[in-house]
Amino acid sequence: MVLPGDDIDAQLDLSERAFGAMDAAGRDRWRETVTGLIAERRCLGAFIGDRLAGGAMFNDMRQWWCGQPVPMAGVSSVRVAPEDRGRGIGRLLLTALLDEIAAHGYPLSVLYPATMPLYRSLGWELAGSRYTALIPARSLFGLAPPDLAPSPAGSGLPAIRRAGPGDVEAVLAVMGRVREAARDCGPITWDAAVGRWLADPGIYAYLCDDGFLVYRWHHGNGDLIVEGAEALSAASLRAFWSQLGAHASVAEKVYARVGPADAFWWLTRERDADVEHRSMWMLRVVDAPAAIAARGFPAVVSLTVPLLIADPARPANSGRWDLTVAGGKGSLTAASAAPAQLAPARPADPAPLAEPVALGPRGLAALYAGTPVVTLRQAGLASGGSPEDDAALDAAFAATPYMLDDF
Repeated sequence: MVLPGDDIDAQLDLSERAFGAMDAAGRDRWRETVTGLIAERRCLGAFIGDRLAGGAMFNDMRQWWCGQPVPMAGVSSVRVAPEDRGRGIGRLLLTALLDEIAAHGYPLSVLYPATMPLYRSLGWELAGSRYTALIPARSLFGLAPPDLAPSPAGSGLPAIRRAGPGDVEAVLAVMGRVREAARDCGPITWDAAVGRWLADPGIYAYLCDDGFLVYRWHHGNGDLIVEGAEALSAASLRAFWSQLGAHASVAEKVYARVGPADAFWWLTRERDADVEHRSMWMLRVVDAPAAIAARGFPAVVSLTVPLLIADPARPANSGRWDLTVAGGKGSLTAASAAPAQLAPARPADPAPLAEPVALGPRGLAALYAGTPVVTLRQAGLASGGSPEDDAALDAAFAATPYMLDDF
């Protein structure tokens, strides 16, 4: 934890030296956030004498995998003072941070890397992306018509209302219903962030029975930034994007956080929307059995595949395991030894054990996120097993992970 003195100003100074100066409002928000994380024992510091030389934090989140929420530690603000870089402080910080994440009971950890070698050396690996689409506002002024007429039950206009600070629980509930129904892989639920943007007068949030819309004006110009426009029903989603399109007389561009298969791509009339930016994020499996047990899997997949995991930074993950998936749930159990032979009348060779699929922590993280096993083999992140194992694992973990939030 951050000692000595828990000096917030020293933390702020280190952050600005590492990442650049903030304005007054940004500094106030930063102080508030870090004060809370220190109180929750989620903020680590590295010191040379009494001087803060490095720091790192992690946030309490849930990440959705095949429609199921998995507790996740979102790592942020990993920084080392410029004059102290190259002395091993970053590795010491991240090793301690990983231990602290495990002590808090998180099966998973996610981060956005500024550089990857250090994170990879401790078991994080690329898992998914955060996409920002650039949309000419005129493309949203009139949406493409549906092929099929809505059913009588769904033909009415959704009741959309403004959301405010008192709607945190309602927004979180709707988010959960959307993620579960879509069998989403990658998006997060971050309770603290929802509370902050519902209280921010510069963010416009709307809510209906089966969806939510969040957007704001881009500072300094007339563009819109859409942080999320998601719903269960076609009527609600169309209403959200139509509301955004109503700004076409004022806004020239709309920047929207969307997934690669978001229905938005099928709603615009023209093909002039495109991915303007992609940020890749990394995943770390901290507690392998707990991470598998919490993850969702396709209900139609059934398998048992032996795995051999080697994870030096988290030895509890290491060993030979049996991965079982059935009925939309998974389990990872330690492989049992061959049963003892009780004085057989004739010597017999024991049945050979199936060769397991061998993975390190990076391969395990990438597999968890849906990376095809052939890709893991080509990257040197998997070996062993059989073609049948590869096909079974691909079917179980299939995903195109994405995230809407940054942290």
